[in-house]
Amino acid sequence: MVAPQATSAVSVARPVRLWFRTRNTALLLLLSAPLLLFLTLPLLALLARAAPVALLAKLFDPAVAQAIWLSMTTTTTTLALTVVLGLPVAYLLARRSFRGRAVLDTLIDLPIVMPPTVAGIALLLAFGRRGLLGQHFSAVGVEIAFTQVAVVMAQLFVAAPFFVKAAAAGFAEIDSEIEAAAAIDGASSWQVFQMITMPLASASLLAGAVMTWARALGEFGATIIFAGNFPGRTQTMPLAIYLGFEMELSRALTLSVILLVVSFLVLLVVKVLLRHRFDIRS
Repeated sequence: MVAPQATSAVSVARPVRLWFRTRNTALLLLLSAPLLLFLTLPLLALLARAAPVALLAKLFDPAVAQAIWLSMTTTTTTLALTVVLGLPVAYLLARRSFRGRAVLDTLIDLPIVMPPTVAGIALLLAFGRRGLLGQHFSAVGVEIAFTQVAVVMAQLFVAAPFFVKAAAAGFAEIDSEIEAAAAIDGASSWQVFQMITMPLASASLLAGAVMTWARALGEFGATIIFAGNFPGRTQTMPLAIYLGFEMELSRALTLSVILLVVSFLVLLVVKVLLRHRFDIRS
């Protein structure tokens, strides 16, 4: 039986704790306000400047439509290549220990922190007309730089690490005993990977794929150096924004709003997927 004094003390302490928590929350919000305003105001200014009617009208502008179509096709190709080429790398990093693993892991991380312009120059020196490998392609009449292939390669270079890192994290979190039990029951290595490993890592794989697609969609620096900015051929949405800012602001504004909305939705999807993954684990 609880003493009356103890019950009274608890009833008094609860409002006090609530008051302190409310006060501390208000103080944290006040201290957070400058940065939150700094991050929010430019986005609000962009949305406020974009009139919905004018924005919809600009979607039918041939230059805008071409940039959107080119971005959608190249990023879809980039995503498909990333999944096919990135899954073995992610599985290798997650499940195998070998000499040089840290170097490989760092190499995967490097494009994430490398300035995109540096990536563009590196790609140009490797695959350009006089590049390390590009000169051999040019000798047989195959040009890579300043084509749509170069757009995809630039996107792949800067965006693929996002999928590899997310996929590796997903594979690493899977309980190996589950896979071992399936193997004992007679499943082959491919069946275990297809029926056990992939479904258990699906949230991480999907989150990495979404982030990869979004990063490819927003790629600018490597693309403009390695693929150029040719309308209808290599001009993606970010490049069209750059050109539109100098020549026609309304075009740049339309594409900027589209990329802003897409980026917000992508981040929202990734957060939902990651929360779902953690809910399953808990």
